[in-house]
Amino acid sequence: MKTSFALCLVVVTLFSLGLLMIFNTAAAEELVDVRGLPFYLSTIKQLAFFMVGLLFAVVLYKLGYEYLIEKSPLFFLGCLLMLALVLVPKVGMYINGARRWINIGGISLQPSEFAKVIIPLFYMKLWGRERGFTTAKHFFLSQIPFMGMILLVLLEPDNGTGAILIATLVVSYFITRISLLYWFLPMAIFVSCGVTLALSMKHVNDRIHVYLHPEADLLGKGHQPFQAKIAAGSGGIFGRGLGESLQKYQYLPEARSDYIAAIYAEEFGFIGMVFLITLYMILAMLGFRIASKCSDERGVFLATIFTFIITFQAFLNLGVVSGLLPSKGTNLPFFSQGGSSLWGNIFLVTLLLNICQKSLRHRKGSSL
Repeated sequence: MKTSFALCLVVVTLFSLGLLMIFNTAAAEELVDVRGLPFYLSTIKQLAFFMVGLLFAVVLYKLGYEYLIEKSPLFFLGCLLMLALVLVPKVGMYINGARRWINIGGISLQPSEFAKVIIPLFYMKLWGRERGFTTAKHFFLSQIPFMGMILLVLLEPDNGTGAILIATLVVSYFITRISLLYWFLPMAIFVSCGVTLALSMKHVNDRIHVYLHPEADLLGKGHQPFQAKIAAGSGGIFGRGLGESLQKYQYLPEARSDYIAAIYAEEFGFIGMVFLITLYMILAMLGFRIASKCSDERGVFLATIFTFIITFQAFLNLGVVSGLLPSKGTNLPFFSQGGSSLWGNIFLVTLLLNICQKSLRHRKGSSL
């Protein structure tokens, strides 16, 4: 129970800090770019997504991870269909050179964010059915659906999410003790083909060039990472102070989503970033603790994978903001603006809490 409470406290703290930064940044943006929309609209929208996400979370918590594993083939097919529809002209929304969103009932959703939750569940379903994939043939055939889903994500293109999904599968193979002979060579071939495909795309080459030489295109692709470095570096040890950021006045694009950590670093400095990173480290510790205490093998694997997904996203986002990694379009979990990303991460934490609760109930039952 203490672990569950601590995990909820960390998530609420991250979300509250993020909501404060979204409000803060949106208010500054309206001062320099009036578009007829109130600055608080983005904050209310993010809060609404959070509240709706909590309603879905209650349902998922009641259903439980075991039920979701059993029904995961249906969720997988639904997600696969949405990913396919994203690529259909006039159905998928084309924004910033990519088709990653689909409009459902007036709400823009990014199906690839839900793939992060569904793939581990479906993997556990197949792993249990094949009794650990005892033959190379069974393992190879079972992975074809995952490769198809990842290919659709890469075609959007969404290389950041594609990398997260591939890393998720690799971690899944390791923790479920799948023989390297089964998956290493096929995965290497698939990744090589994916890299080749990615390098043939102009926007990927542009991002790599900007990553290596951001100063070569300061008025174009290099503007965003260069301004992010300025924002993060100008925060110093203690930061400029809440609300005192200069980069949020339209100098840094995407300041409320992918690069919100740069504005946070500018206002709260090195100390603030240490606090933020510590929160994610505590989240990781709690998630792995839940995994270590679980008595069900599938629960152990899922808790480990879910914890990895959340923390790996944080690593990628902060790596991009600091300039250590090329831009990938990955949100900072619970912190950045984005409804689909927020929902996906809420679902991951909800299932972690469910695994913790099931493990606690089992221990109490065993002691009676």
